[in-house]
Parts: sequence; structure tokens; C-alpha cells
Amino acid sequence: MSGEKNLDVLLSSMTGTLVDDVFVFVTLKDKPLPANIRPRLMFEEEEGTTYILRKQDAEAESIAYDFPSRMITLNIHSSLEAVGFMARIATELAKENMGVNPVAAFFHDHIFIPDGREQDALRVLSEISAAAAQD
Repeated sequence: MSGEKNLDVLLSSMTGTLVDDVFVFVTLKDKPLPANIRPRLMFEEEEGTTYILRKQDAEAESIAYDFPSRMITLNIHSSLEAVGFMARIATELAKENMGVNPVAAFFHDHIFIPDGREQDALRVLSEISAAAAQD
């Protein structure tokens, strides 16, 4: 499966699903993640390993974190080679003064937006999709 590349199809067909839980970003250098924590994402950087964890897991293990956020899954199988999809979404969310941390996975894109702004983000996603469907 290669996923959808056509920007108009991506935008007009996407829906967003809010994932339960509040997520946080943490970084650990030269220290393993406790075995009882299953990260949503792990990415190794020069400065340390970044993890996206459930906030309650980070707090239970007293791990310092940043950016309490909500995860929204974009329900369309986007190609990893799609051009402009996340740029359009990030631009529209920026107009609402909302930062976004996108994660591209094999089947879907996911966005992490500030906790408390999830309904605003879902509204913006719906507006993007509706506008693209009219074009």
C-alpha cells in the first residue's frame, strides 16, 4: 500500500479522531525508559532520546516533561511522499494561534496539539476538509 498522494483527495477525505489520553514529550540521555512504560513514539537524537508518553505514565515515574498535548489521528492513508498535506494543516492551525507537532507514520499522520485546544483543532480540520470538498 503506497497511500494517497493527491492533495485535494487527502484534504477533502480526511477526518480527525481524538485519541483518549494526554500525551507529553520527554527526553532521556543515557537513561533507559522504565520497562513498565510503553511509549507512543521514540526518536533518537544526538542530544538524547525523545519519547511521547502518556502524561500519567511520566508523572507516575517522576519523569520531567514538556508540551501536554492531545493526539489527533488523521484518518486517511496518506503517502509518505504526499506533498503539502501537513503544511496545509499546520498553516490553518497556525492561523488559530495553535502550535502543532506532526508525526508521520506508515498509514496515517498524527498531530499533537496543546491540551485544551483539541476541539478547536477538530473544528479546523473539519473546515479544511469541507472547503477542499467544495473546490
